[in-house]
Amino acid sequence: MDIEQLITPERVRCESGIEDKEQVLLRIGELIGASGDGLDAREISNRLLARERLGSTGLGHGVAVPHARIDGIDRAIGALIQLDRGIEFNAFDKAPVDLLFALVVPEHFTDEHLQILASLAEMFSDSSLCERLRRSSDGEELQVALREWQSQADPS
Repeated sequence: MDIEQLITPERVRCESGIEDKEQVLLRIGELIGASGDGLDAREISNRLLARERLGSTGLGHGVAVPHARIDGIDRAIGALIQLDRGIEFNAFDKAPVDLLFALVVPEHFTDEHLQILASLAEMFSDSSLCERLRRSSDGEELQVALREWQSQADPS
């Protein structure tokens, strides 16, 4: 998984004032909807919320990977948000979530969807990366941290 293909600087944010899961998923919808792919922010948010109703995408340790399938796109699109304080996300460990990597994929991305989710779970299992992301003060620092982690994980 090439993280640079999933996110752009416009979809990597440090956010403050977000109070709950619905509010953060609305913000994610806005970020992905503004990606220039002709996606509707409200539809993205609704799809992410519908997926959450099936079961929390909280991975534990303050991390969540909300994801959904969307018609009308031909590639996976991601967004990363670091919250100034954790929110309730119904994660299995009951820990509040402050790092979210959201993902929308085309409807036909079955295997690819699972591969990306597995790669994200591996990435966020690195506690030093998560701490670095939490210490970041802006989107640029978040992207640098992800880029450096990936270059160490895939030194090709």
